[in-house]
Amino acid sequence: MTLRLGTRRSLMATTQSQMVADSYVSLTGRAVELVGITTFGDVTKAQVAQLGGTGVFVSALRDKLVEGEIDFAVHSLKDLPTKQDERFTLAALPARHDHRDALVGPHKLADLPSGARVGTGSLRRVAMLRMLRPDLEYVPIRGNADTRIGKVASGELDAVVLASAGLTRIGRDAEVAQIFEVEELLPAPGQGSLAVECLSNRSDLVEFLSVLDDPRTRSAVTAERAVLSALEAGCSAPVGAFAVDDGQTLNLTAMVVALDGQQAVRKSAAGSPSDAVNLGRLLAGEMIAEGADRLMGEQSH
Repeated sequence: MTLRLGTRRSLMATTQSQMVADSYVSLTGRAVELVGITTFGDVTKAQVAQLGGTGVFVSALRDKLVEGEIDFAVHSLKDLPTKQDERFTLAALPARHDHRDALVGPHKLADLPSGARVGTGSLRRVAMLRMLRPDLEYVPIRGNADTRIGKVASGELDAVVLASAGLTRIGRDAEVAQIFEVEELLPAPGQGSLAVECLSNRSDLVEFLSVLDDPRTRSAVTAERAVLSALEAGCSAPVGAFAVDDGQTLNLTAMVVALDGQQAVRKSAAGSPSDAVNLGRLLAGEMIAEGADRLMGEQSH
């Protein structure tokens, strides 16, 4: 039986979906066919934050799952809403790639002249970059990676910030001037991770696809997404979270930043990998106690 894998049509999405397909074929010997799907997030010109953020790249793929036109879908995990939809299950979370953010352009961030124009579609990146370089102009941009990088080549922007993993997947990492460590820019929850999703009632598929799952990645991103879920509460404040499961301990760091970059709440915690959800929720509670909800309230106005 050939499995039909649903993917967005962008180069980034089809490349990462093909990676998952190749991995599945090598592990099982079963055939996989890619099915390209256009999502609302791909065709609208509005900023993702204006559309409600997560979900805009996901709903079309989920519709095709429900309609039976595809067997499973591959998403960038950070595109998935944290609120669980019981119709679907994350059958596998493959081993995470690079979690960090990257600056594309001719200069590192510290070497950009005051007033330089830096493009990004992420409020998180804008807020955290303002903490590092408040003197730069941050420009909202949309489009695929090639389109964004092209704005640097054309001189419209001095630099753009993108996920390092995606740039590597499409072979554009040679144009990276700087990789930001988590001490500089804390990644989006789930950044660098892919999600393999199918219908919850397809127990056969859940079992087939489980060979792709990486337990340490699953515990880490589960904790990160638990922080986001606990903090969201109708807000769109910039939130970063990153966790590492070393096999015995799960270490989690999260941060909420005011959009102007003037204030931030950053906290860390450690616990058992098997208790990832509670670890994330507890850390979010500590952050709220230190004023994270106030920062998010200011952002929502």
